[in-house]
Amino acid sequence: MKNIQSISFLLFFITLLFSSASNAIKPIYSGGKERAAIKGYDPVAYFTENKAIKGSPDFTYEHNGALWMFANELHRTAFIGDPEKYSPQYGGYCAYAVSTGKTAAIKPEFFTIVDGKLYLNYSRYIYKKWTKDKEDYIKTANSEWPKLIGA
Repeated sequence: MKNIQSISFLLFFITLLFSSASNAIKPIYSGGKERAAIKGYDPVAYFTENKAIKGSPDFTYEHNGALWMFANELHRTAFIGDPEKYSPQYGGYCAYAVSTGKTAAIKPEFFTIVDGKLYLNYSRYIYKKWTKDKEDYIKTANSEWPKLIGA
């Protein structure tokens, strides 16, 4: 188990190394085969179902330069009404990575909601690290994020 964690952590930092941009990054991470925000997962479901639920190509919405997918029309309508409420922090990039001044992909099932805001993480190992000190990581990520997007 320790070796798996070490390998996961090493892969995370390799990802950071190669995903770190010298120029501003896209404001919304659109990864995965769908090329959609949150890899095609429904942002509203995190709040209503407290779990990651795959969105459907039947319920989509373009916002902030990205395609967002939803499990149903009700979730799509809720997002359109208040996208800032449902959008993940740091454009959907790994919140822990942003706290280090870098960006990394995410796995949609590793998430937390803190003070009504959605944070996503790269892996189970990073998620566990993140949850141990998320308030400090959030504070640091909040100061790093504007630099990453060139604001």
